[in-house]
Amino acid sequence: MYQLAPNIELLFTEAGDYHDRVRAAAGAGFTAVEMWGPTGADAPAQPKDLPALKAALEETGTQLTAQLSEPRTQFMIPPWDHSEFFRKLDEGVAIAQDLGCPRIVVGSGTGFGGWKRQVQLDKLIEIYQKAIAQIDGSGITLALEPVNVRVDHPGSLLDRTAEAVYVARGVDSPFFGVLYDIYHSAVEGEDMAAELANAGDLVAYVQLADAPGRGEPGAGSLDWAERLGILRASGYDGPIGLEYYPTVASAASVALIRDLAATA
Repeated sequence: MYQLAPNIELLFTEAGDYHDRVRAAAGAGFTAVEMWGPTGADAPAQPKDLPALKAALEETGTQLTAQLSEPRTQFMIPPWDHSEFFRKLDEGVAIAQDLGCPRIVVGSGTGFGGWKRQVQLDKLIEIYQKAIAQIDGSGITLALEPVNVRVDHPGSLLDRTAEAVYVARGVDSPFFGVLYDIYHSAVEGEDMAAELANAGDLVAYVQLADAPGRGEPGAGSLDWAERLGILRASGYDGPIGLEYYPTVASAASVALIRDLAATA
């Protein structure tokens, strides 16, 4: 049985503010949630009342499985100034520790056409080796997310799972891995079984949405019994973030994936 973590930016918004969404998710039977930026500094997220959020998590016994790094630095655009990312990293780690969140999701930013792709991938390795050294001893894992460029993130450097795996292997830390998003991978036309086999134990987190459309499982054309079977066969047994735009009420949107995850 997989632990599912609704994304409280997108799900249970009917309940009101973020802390109320945590309570609504818990009331619907979920033991975990995920979110985007911890302070809401990245649009379109609204500012978060972190003490209220912490209280809701503790009150309901809900695990926060992942949060995004802030800011979503554009690493590959000259002059390649990453100082703000590194400055905010410590703040993000402190928030994650306070909220009991074990993962921070990081990205690549927009690629720069004036440099070879390999140079940029190797630059990412350097950036994240430095980041891991900076947060050494924190217990927080950084999960690198490749995203699709065909629909949602045109211009992003990292759009292939295998390249995220290459970076993770280069960083070479037990506290650095890959976020495998079933939706982004499907939109890019990847073979899920092959990508997960190549990634092995570097998969630090998984998210999902249906494709096309990025709605809830059942709203698109993916076979979710098959997808969860592939995920289980890969050896991944961690939580799965539900990062989709529901086309129906939140409680109704989770029905199919909850049933399938219970036996996967």
